[in-house]
Amino acid sequence: VWIGIILSVLQQFVGINVIFYYSTTLWKAVGFQEKDSLTISVATAITNILVTLVAIALVDRIGRRPIMLAGSIGMALSLGTMALAFGSATGSGDAISLPGAWGPAALVAANVFVISFGASWGPLVWVLLGEIFPSRIRARALGLAAAAQWIANFAITLSFPVMAAASLPLTYAMYALFAAASFFFVMFKVPETNGMSLEQAETLFVPKGSAKEAAKESAKESARA
Repeated sequence: VWIGIILSVLQQFVGINVIFYYSTTLWKAVGFQEKDSLTISVATAITNILVTLVAIALVDRIGRRPIMLAGSIGMALSLGTMALAFGSATGSGDAISLPGAWGPAALVAANVFVISFGASWGPLVWVLLGEIFPSRIRARALGLAAAAQWIANFAITLSFPVMAAASLPLTYAMYALFAAASFFFVMFKVPETNGMSLEQAETLFVPKGSAKEAAKESAKESARA
């Protein structure tokens, strides 16, 4: 259950919804007018939807772990670039601007972040949540994971204006650290479930001492069926 909850929290703590909720501020800082910023925000949302289709097409061919690990790397690098870009920003509040090449760099990094998230952590966390919980607690565990995700979303959304006012570079750097943490979490805590039945997948997430018992129970249930 804790693996599912942590996956849900990390999905939000990389700051994906900040890009969507506060994107007009980002694009204005890059140099776009407000009307253009709204258009770009819509285009970014559409991009997120389209790359989700890519994840759906590849998830059973490549596997969950490789896609999520690649997504974590892309998110960490792009968020780190945004932190560096806004470290050179001039002005304050809604009047910030990015000089020289930092503006285009931040623009590219933000879109790379959306693509990296939409093609990996966006949809695949939900795939894993549907696979890792034992059938006897799946409904309750999914409810807890979804609740954790909404709480994390609320916390990130509420804290961003305050943190951005204090230091926008440090805010994006924090999101980059969470993205890096997501890489190591998947690397060491999330096994591959591609090609497994739900009964097989759920045995990967139980304590080692009870894994054999869980497998035996699954075999018995299959035999009875």
